[in-house]
Amino acid sequence: MTDHLATVKGIYDAFGKGDVPSILAVLAEDVGWENFGDNSAEKAGVPWLRKRQGKSGALEFFQALNENLKLTEFQVLDLAGSGRQVVAEIVVAGTTRDGRAFRDEELHLWTFDAGGKISRFRHYVDTAKHIALCAR
Repeated sequence: MTDHLATVKGIYDAFGKGDVPSILAVLAEDVGWENFGDNSAEKAGVPWLRKRQGKSGALEFFQALNENLKLTEFQVLDLAGSGRQVVAEIVVAGTTRDGRAFRDEELHLWTFDAGGKISRFRHYVDTAKHIALCAR
């Protein structure tokens, strides 16, 4: 378990440096990204909250985030874990590329496979805020 917490902490450290390759290195080849059965943010067209598959899908997430949002704050408030999952409590703020401000408190759920790689990642966010950011 301690290794899982360290892995997730390392992911956020890499994210803060813009080091996406280090993040991709700890993902399983077939990682599920935003694997929700009924994803209202995806249905509304939020580009960074779409269901994706594999490392290439995770890379698409980081690209969509970079193309659409400029983060001004990203804080990991706490990490907790049990068995094969780690939860991170996050505060994120920034602006859209057209200048609309946002701030959200989120939970990130990281699930590990038997080999210690991340097999699934999900954001738990205020979807209404994210949908509103994409409304034109």
